[in-house]
Amino acid sequence: MEQRIEDGLSPYRVFSRAEWAELRQDTPMTLAPEEVTRVRSLHDRLDMQEVEEIYLPLSRLLSLYVAATQRLFRAQQGFLGTEDSKLPYIIGVAGSVAVGKSTTARVLQALLARWPNVPKVDLLTTDGFLYPNAVLEREGLMEKKGFPESYDLPALLRFLTDIKAGRRPVRAPIYSHLIYDVMPNQWIEIDRPDILIVEGLNVLQAGRPPKDGKAIPYVSDFFDFSIYLDADEQVLQSWYVDRFLTLRGTAFRDPKSYFHRYSKLSDQEAVETATSIWSRINLVNLHDNILPTRQRADLILTKGESHLVEQVALRRL
Repeated sequence: MEQRIEDGLSPYRVFSRAEWAELRQDTPMTLAPEEVTRVRSLHDRLDMQEVEEIYLPLSRLLSLYVAATQRLFRAQQGFLGTEDSKLPYIIGVAGSVAVGKSTTARVLQALLARWPNVPKVDLLTTDGFLYPNAVLEREGLMEKKGFPESYDLPALLRFLTDIKAGRRPVRAPIYSHLIYDVMPNQWIEIDRPDILIVEGLNVLQAGRPPKDGKAIPYVSDFFDFSIYLDADEQVLQSWYVDRFLTLRGTAFRDPKSYFHRYSKLSDQEAVETATSIWSRINLVNLHDNILPTRQRADLILTKGESHLVEQVALRRL
């Protein structure tokens, strides 16, 4: 079953789709077809077979990891003689624009919430921690939106610190894709979930360690498990362009949309505009900030042109 990545020193065990699907074993399917359709994002291909062959084995693996973490927590309690509250298990989901992070995060949330012990599973996207457009414009960062420097990293780290400390509830800003901005004075509250899924472009990004050695510099330090969604650059570009063309005829038509001006573009103009945005912004971010974090993930899901996962790589313990 195990394959090699480049050489025998790889930290990952690599599985074909068929090999990974066998690891589902007796994990039950708890989602109905209409629920699978509901969690699917624009242009993603997610059907019952994909859930059964990819996400049910992953749900089984995560159930084992969560149980093992809980046993370790109880062992530490016994060692320290404390009665600390159980802490949320945090799962990070990373990858490029248009790779399908939102779909993966939502289907995992739906599956994990159906475990027999019915855990409370919350989902957070890091978009809410982007600086408001007014700040980005003032700092000349609108063309770098989605890059690490466009996020309020201290606020995100404070949020995750509060989550791991068991504080309740913890508030996070809300981002609107319609107006393409953080919504002022609007928040979601996360109230001590059993599992928290954190989805975002740069959640595995490694920053520079602080000189005094005191602060925690990385968002991923708070993760118990991390997933990276991967696909070839040309495939990602085609998905991005296709999504842009679809949005041109749907969400962009709303006069409130930040991108309303694009709704009037011809097919050729829309393709040229989307390709330019991809090459100028998203591809640069992928090369400089996102792709270099792939090897930091515990699990890598590699998609083919059909949007289906073709290979799974699991980090060795």
